[in-house]
Amino acid sequence: MECDIYVIGLGPGTKEYLTLDAWNKLRQAARVFLRTGIHPIVPWLREKGILFKTFDHYYDEAADFSQVYLRIVETLLEEAERGPLVYAVPGHPLVAETSVELLLSKAVPVGKTVHIVPCVSFLDVLSVALNIDPANGLHILDGLQLDTQRPVPDVANIITQVYSRIIASDVKLSLFQYYPDEHLIKVVKAAGVPGEERIEEIPLYELDRLDWIDHLTSVYVPPCSKADIISSCLYPLDPITSVMAALRAENGCPWDREQNHHSLGTYMLEEVYEVLEAVNEGDMNKLCEELGDLLLQIVFHAQISLEHNGFDMNDIIAVITEKMIRRHPHVFSTVLVKDSAEVLVNWEKIKKEERKGKESKSKLDGIPKGLPALARAAKVQSKAALVGFDWPDCSGALLKVDEELIELKEAISLSNSVQIQGELGDLFFAVVNVARLLKVDSEAALIATVEKFCKRFKYIEEMVKTSDKEWRQFTLKELDNWWNEAKKLGM
Repeated sequence: MECDIYVIGLGPGTKEYLTLDAWNKLRQAARVFLRTGIHPIVPWLREKGILFKTFDHYYDEAADFSQVYLRIVETLLEEAERGPLVYAVPGHPLVAETSVELLLSKAVPVGKTVHIVPCVSFLDVLSVALNIDPANGLHILDGLQLDTQRPVPDVANIITQVYSRIIASDVKLSLFQYYPDEHLIKVVKAAGVPGEERIEEIPLYELDRLDWIDHLTSVYVPPCSKADIISSCLYPLDPITSVMAALRAENGCPWDREQNHHSLGTYMLEEVYEVLEAVNEGDMNKLCEELGDLLLQIVFHAQISLEHNGFDMNDIIAVITEKMIRRHPHVFSTVLVKDSAEVLVNWEKIKKEERKGKESKSKLDGIPKGLPALARAAKVQSKAALVGFDWPDCSGALLKVDEELIELKEAISLSNSVQIQGELGDLFFAVVNVARLLKVDSEAALIATVEKFCKRFKYIEEMVKTSDKEWRQFTLKELDNWWNEAKKLGM
């Protein structure tokens, strides 16, 4: 069955890589169109008497490559009205060939058939030239589309269409967002073309300094370590730090200018609680907004410090990044762990090493006294557990809850307010211990319960309101019936 348009690949550069099927199609075709005549095999095609037209003039006439490819496809579809034709492109038709991708999408709606003739691609000869196995991970990118395509730094990447120093400069700047400036890359020209192949290993920052880059040039970017990936990332916080600097400037906001590290403490706590509220509600839009408010507090502190020649926002990010890498050797180094419990043990060992020369007097030092009571209780218990002072499971902790409840009842029977307060504290502490052993965040659990109570109580309020009666006119049993209704409604 005859096809309207045969798309063949001319291979990576020499006649030896032209497949027999592709050669037969070229010899037998009444009309041949080349996307470009700038390809090492083109002079040989002329020698063999292959007549063709190229679309090179479109590159001079169009405003950008998208227009070039669109004009090529429109022309091919018009020409196909007069009979079958061959469209030949460098390399493989389906590897980094936008014009073929566009042709395939536009041919079907107008009733034209397109047949792809497989061939050797530049990736085949590039793999040989670089001695790499694509099966180990290889990500292909178009050097002209790095504004929408992103590299994957932990696997190898190949950047195609790096055909000029201007494009090389754009590619370099894009890669700077993901790789260290000194990351070694390989620039490959005319892979697989005898006498013309050239491979040079250079640091990324030198990419646009090579004067031999041409239309057959690709860039190979080896995998990057996770630590290097993180350390090379650009900090995306410049806009908010600029806003905060303006607010604190001489002509900025009077309230913002009056604040200091101490005065902001209350607001920091408020923002943390609002974040937790959004988490408990499961409202992701609200969570995004509240996390932004919390981040603003951090930026605020950084700006105040900067104004006194102290740390800035980038210092904060650098310090925590370095700390996280250091404390996760099982991710960023060769340390092996079998479970999360072992991770925590290693974490404490690393922290102890960090504190050499400034050792604490107690295992419980370093737990902020300003933490909410439930959270601080859990922290204290966890610290004690690290040295073996802990129940083997929650059963012993549950018995302790029963014991503390009995002691509370005894204190209540004696009407001893001081003793009652102490026993209540003991009971709370015992309950937190149970929660910890069950891997439940007691603070979050209580917050959720309070929120549940609020929802059910508001339901009762609505019922009272719609009844046109006063609260005092209802019995506790009637109010409790509405409470149970709220429970059935999932509140």
